[in-house]
Amino acid sequence: MTSGHVSAVEHRFVEVNGVRLHIAEQGRGPLVLLLHGFPECWYSWRHQFGPLAEAGYRVVAPDQRGYARSEQPEDVDAYSLLHLTGDVIGLIHALGEESAVVVGHDWGAPVAWTTALLRPDVVRGVAGLSVPHVPRGPVSQLAALRELLGDGFYQNYFQEQGLADGELAQDPAGTFRRILFGASGDSPATAPPRPWVVPEGASLLDTMQEPDRLPSWLSEDDIHAFVREFDEHGERAFTGGLNWYRNIDRNWELLAPFDGRVIDVPALFVAGDRDLVRSFPGMAELLDSLKVTAPRLHRSITLPGCGHWTQQERPEEVNAALLDFLAHLPAQV
Repeated sequence: MTSGHVSAVEHRFVEVNGVRLHIAEQGRGPLVLLLHGFPECWYSWRHQFGPLAEAGYRVVAPDQRGYARSEQPEDVDAYSLLHLTGDVIGLIHALGEESAVVVGHDWGAPVAWTTALLRPDVVRGVAGLSVPHVPRGPVSQLAALRELLGDGFYQNYFQEQGLADGELAQDPAGTFRRILFGASGDSPATAPPRPWVVPEGASLLDTMQEPDRLPSWLSEDDIHAFVREFDEHGERAFTGGLNWYRNIDRNWELLAPFDGRVIDVPALFVAGDRDLVRSFPGMAELLDSLKVTAPRLHRSITLPGCGHWTQQERPEEVNAALLDFLAHLPAQV
């Protein structure tokens, strides 16, 4: 991201549903919300602000609740998908808008998909990066993956409060280097991609080595930027984001009334062929059924050689896909 684009991004705080959220924004026009994943923040979208704003859109990327500069509620139960989608709807209204296009990456993708599922009257279009829409199944996804991949599967490993929190916060710079490189298309571990599983007796970061050299899309300045953004929460820097995982079973219960509902707004999906998400059990079937669960799917795009950090690893291709999708949406009334 050029220094010009960095300086053009404006920052402020907005209170939404009793939680103080930090937002970064640039441009004027129809609203496009960019929702980051774990362990990220608004900075993950540094390559998208300028191109989308220059194309005539108002681009807003919040630090979602629990992350970076935003407030981190103490209660684990405050991080359910209903809270997170509520934040999206509240933010759209707090920005003085009645509708938005919602784009999500990693955990931001389920938030985007669910917001479109529950509030198609507010979401003009939805784009998911890395994670496709996952319809509610007969059992919680967490229970199903524990059965298939064991307690060491990272989503299950994250359930114990304080464990992963402490490991990730010991050395934030090392954490970001390991995770961002380790799940990228540049890592040997993603050829082919495989689920992130912590062997018994090992720690979380034992599974990802710190790279000798960062890939071309990630600089030390980027690492320092992520660390600075997370500084505010100290030893709890990653706790807010981990609490999202601790609500997976609860999300399955809360979304029961919407079982069987499809996403009936225009949709886009973009992911790399070396993304670890692609290796999850049942993912091939989910990808094949996207046109059924999101019948107004515009395109499903696979980026060769790209890992998990879609919009950071392949910004030009992602920006082109987003701009094409936005251009094909019905005109805003």
